[in-house]
Amino acid sequence: MLFVDRLEAHRRAVEERLRDFLGETGGSPSTAARLAEAMRYAALGGGKRFRPFLVIEAAALFNVPLTEALDTAAAVECVHCYSLVHDDLPAMDDDDLRRGRPTVHKAFDEATAILAGDALLTFAFEILGRPMTHADPAIRAELVLGLARASGWQGMAGGQMLDLEAEGVPQDSIGIGRIQALKTGALIEFSVDAGALLGGASAAERQSLRDYARAIGLAFQIADDLLDAEATPEEVGKATGKDAGAGKATFVSLFGMSGAREKLRSLGADAITALKPFGIQATALEQAAHFVSNRRN
Repeated sequence: MLFVDRLEAHRRAVEERLRDFLGETGGSPSTAARLAEAMRYAALGGGKRFRPFLVIEAAALFNVPLTEALDTAAAVECVHCYSLVHDDLPAMDDDDLRRGRPTVHKAFDEATAILAGDALLTFAFEILGRPMTHADPAIRAELVLGLARASGWQGMAGGQMLDLEAEGVPQDSIGIGRIQALKTGALIEFSVDAGALLGGASAAERQSLRDYARAIGLAFQIADDLLDAEATPEEVGKATGKDAGAGKATFVSLFGMSGAREKLRSLGADAITALKPFGIQATALEQAAHFVSNRRN
């Protein structure tokens, strides 16, 4: 199966699972209808579902079928969607467009967007805590701990804070790398590690996969920075040119377009090297590294 077809198949499976989950949420008499609607708007509004793809494919290395990885993949996507809702708020990036349509605070209002993000975040942990996600409570507990670290003050939230503080402040490559490792890389790393956890991977196998994830996590952000600098809003479905306008330090601003592309190529090579212990079984993850380095939206 071609990579794009595989990505699309996983996207459909994850979206169907999210629809099932959020349909249940919306159907509860105790749930505010407007909040449930905003959660569905945020989580079912498109996207490649790349992080869930990583969960599913990392788990597949250890012969975990898609059906057994799907709930964990959906939980990861709930956290990702929450982060987008909050990133778009006026107090953060102040964006009006996401995935080609109005952001949640524009489609609803700021208070509803905040609550929808909060609800998606906490719902992710509810999903991971369910016995049907994994039969072993120790695995479920490790998944919950890992996702908490990846999304909290030591991960995405911390990275977003550092990113806000860095606006207009000169940064070197170490500083930029630290911001991006938390803001973007932490959830990508967890996604891959979660699949390894589901599959009962050894410590050495998990380390190889973390090395892979760290490389593609930074590559993903550099590709995003390049798109912000050179793509049109129509291509990416959101406003572009905002990093330069906000005075944000990125690898593009530090090294220029050609230097950033060279760093992107280097990270792609690092990611593929990290997958060597898995041989041909890691073909889909290797293709994902190429996808990240060459994406156009």
